[in-house]
Amino acid sequence: MVSMPESSAPPLDASVLPIPRDGIAGAAPYGAPQLEVEHALNVNENPFGPSPELAEAIGRSAAEAAAGLNRYPDREAIALRAELGEYLAAESGIPAPPAPSVWAANGSNEIMHQLLLAYGGPGRTALGFAPHYSMYPEYARDTYTRWVTAERGPAPDFALTAQSVVAAIAEQRPSIVVLTSPNNPTGTALDLDVVAAAATALRGSRGLLIVDEAYGEFRRDGVPSALTLLDEHPNLVVTRTMSKAFALAGARLGYLVADPAIVDTVRVVRLPYHLSAVTQVVARTALAHREELLGKVALLRSERDALAEHLGARGHDVAPSDANFVLFRTFADRDAVFEGLLERGVLVRAVGPAGWLRVSIGTTEDNSAFRAALEETDPR
Repeated sequence: MVSMPESSAPPLDASVLPIPRDGIAGAAPYGAPQLEVEHALNVNENPFGPSPELAEAIGRSAAEAAAGLNRYPDREAIALRAELGEYLAAESGIPAPPAPSVWAANGSNEIMHQLLLAYGGPGRTALGFAPHYSMYPEYARDTYTRWVTAERGPAPDFALTAQSVVAAIAEQRPSIVVLTSPNNPTGTALDLDVVAAAATALRGSRGLLIVDEAYGEFRRDGVPSALTLLDEHPNLVVTRTMSKAFALAGARLGYLVADPAIVDTVRVVRLPYHLSAVTQVVARTALAHREELLGKVALLRSERDALAEHLGARGHDVAPSDANFVLFRTFADRDAVFEGLLERGVLVRAVGPAGWLRVSIGTTEDNSAFRAALEETDPR
């Protein structure tokens, strides 16, 4: 596991240290286990990195940017935002969003943080639907936003309906609603009638609807993106990332699409020059080579579906996934199964409801190793 080095300094008397603010004292930082294992299937990474040729092209772009690192980067990232809009037009079949409707930051984590900085805050409430991505409450904590949840439907579908979402909005009266499609950790996608109903329900209170589509490229054929609803709902924001399908988790590039007025509001809370010149050129180079980087998405989808079928045949409950991972119930001691897999070189994630595990889709070899390790750990 990656950890901080031990300090050689003598321990301090905690009574002399500054006192963190409420909500921070005693809290642990976010972090999934980073272990040296043969098959790391716990953080939903794309297992297929750039080819040597593309890595060289990215290196050349970074080297060109390095020649100007004595100057601040384009703080508006105009060229990158325009190219992201062009990509989305091809990916989702929508008119290309112009640069003023797109915003980019260091991963979709920073995008979400900026949105809650701009639209959350003291006296405001953000509503999510459990089980959900574990960082959502932390964005709320950091921005002094009250975080509340309503439950998704029963396992294994974990479905949301327009009626259940509208009822939760009526009960909680939030300033922000976060919907996720496909959802993490369940992998389930939303019907657009759920998104439309939520956006409509928030109009009267001038609330913001965020649809997190971090795994959007992995959705099955025929499953539309919430991007198609942007023209009808000016209070809708759709967030995306290049960490997953684009295999750029290490580059840290996330983005949103929304009404330009929302983008302008987010620009007020961003830190100066928040997106480095190197990050911008790496992302633009990746977009220019998107056919290669997205070329394994179809394989990952088919591997996902095959693995879900295999797990179902073993007797596991399996959540229907439109993402690059599968959530399944172990019907046993989850921790024991997790440790048994880890002993065999396979790292998955103990996340979601009690008794469930999430496995990322890896290479064919990774997925075979997971199957074999599970058979040994949890024989049926």
